[in-house]
Amino acid sequence: MQTFKTSKARENILSRIRKGLSEAKLPMPFPETDKENQKIYTTSTDGMEEVFADAFIKLGGKFIFCDNEKELLDNINILHESRGWRHMLCADNRLLKMFNDLEPGIVEPAEPYLETADACITGCEMLVARTGSILISSNQHMGRTAPVFYPIHIVFAYADQIVGDIDDAFATMKKKYGNDLPSMMNLNTGPSRTADIEKTLVVGVHGPAEVFCFFVNAESGAFYKR
Repeated sequence: MQTFKTSKARENILSRIRKGLSEAKLPMPFPETDKENQKIYTTSTDGMEEVFADAFIKLGGKFIFCDNEKELLDNINILHESRGWRHMLCADNRLLKMFNDLEPGIVEPAEPYLETADACITGCEMLVARTGSILISSNQHMGRTAPVFYPIHIVFAYADQIVGDIDDAFATMKKKYGNDLPSMMNLNTGPSRTADIEKTLVVGVHGPAEVFCFFVNAESGAFYKR
């Protein structure tokens, strides 16, 4: 191993620098972010939907508040008619059954071979309030493909699915699944976007161009009764 000689004065300076670096406590680069996080952690679940909605909309998402599951179905139906979609898929069996009971023929079951649909509806594991992110996992039907393959991604979620931050989301997943965590967990944060080409922002290149979140102001165990 090659060694380099240094003068005594230079070595004294370097040793003091090394000592100073080892003892100094570096300041946090962005201390304000810790304060923002603290606001989330100290807030009750009441109002979490506003925090999520604000972050989600800033990212280009479209947030729709629903008082109950009937409003959820009605609002998705209105969106379907206003856009003139020919094929809308649903990857959640329970929501699919509710649609078929109320308005048969509006949605089709999501299957991998259906590649030309206009939009796809999925549930989610949870919503992350601070970042406006939607956590999807492979434990959901077509969880790897449905949220990213189709031009429009429609997500529905319930009041008890919101958590404050990403740490809370993964802690909740560990509590829910234990040692059998899904092999894929994906945080979707707004519509797909890239600025790889000439630094021009383009939306919808690597995934959906639009993401809708229909938030149901009820717990996920509540069942819609016609």
